[in-house]
Amino acid sequence: MKNIHIEHPEDSILTGDLSVLDWFCSMRGAKASLKIDGSPAIVWGTNPSTGNFFVGTKSVFNKIKIKINESHADIDLNHEGNVAKILHACFDHLPNTQDIIQGDFIGFRGDHTYQPNTLVYSFPEVIEEDIIIAPHTVYDAPTGVLKEAIASGLDYKLESFSEVLFIQPDIDFYITPKLIQKCNFARQMAQLVTFVSIKEARELKKKLNQCIREGINTGNDNGLISYWKLVQSIKHDFMELFTHNADFATFIYDGDTIQQIDGEGYVMWNSIGTYKLVDRDVFSHANFNQSQFRRS
Repeated sequence: MKNIHIEHPEDSILTGDLSVLDWFCSMRGAKASLKIDGSPAIVWGTNPSTGNFFVGTKSVFNKIKIKINESHADIDLNHEGNVAKILHACFDHLPNTQDIIQGDFIGFRGDHTYQPNTLVYSFPEVIEEDIIIAPHTVYDAPTGVLKEAIASGLDYKLESFSEVLFIQPDIDFYITPKLIQKCNFARQMAQLVTFVSIKEARELKKKLNQCIREGINTGNDNGLISYWKLVQSIKHDFMELFTHNADFATFIYDGDTIQQIDGEGYVMWNSIGTYKLVDRDVFSHANFNQSQFRRS
């Protein structure tokens, strides 16, 4: 896939592209990773245009103001504050690799509970490695330009060592006849739906995200919204078929309450494409209203 935002399955059908229904039912080349709620996103590896090791945030893919750091001096020039502190540590500790890898930063050594973003991760013991990274994506840059890089799921394990703890839980999932039947039903129902243009879909996504942000019902005022909810329900059914073996516990705060959860969700890819599987009413709402879900 191109270096673009990974889509929610239900958002992909707004223009009438129903390929996600085939995606739900295909195990060809299917793999998945646990979605980790870290911050910031860290990209590192070998810069294809110079052959030098680099670290950065997703700004390495910028079209105009590109921020690729091949030295500590570059980090000081391009970044400041906590992001610069994190990147300095990543430059010192991340292993040199010929690949271009992206992961989420979880934290520094010396604690067993971390809240890098919205969710809280609790490890069984105090972390002794210098930094904690959850890698999930690898990029290929055949043109030698990072902004044109092509992303795919990271399907191999990075070995942790004394300086870096890599978090990559194993994922198991499967497809059931019931899921396939529901996808077939969705294909039939699509004949009754009026889909929209790419431009209209872009505006509709904004309205749907606003409903999620405000915690209000998206409504059923037209067939397309009802169909969007049908595909969303298929996604929720699919998520029930996933398990992982993470050795940490995940929690979410909401005001004065704390709830242990299975995780934010998954990213799954196969020969058809890549999508993220997230319960948006819980996690997207929490991310949109992050201050409400931070520990005091």
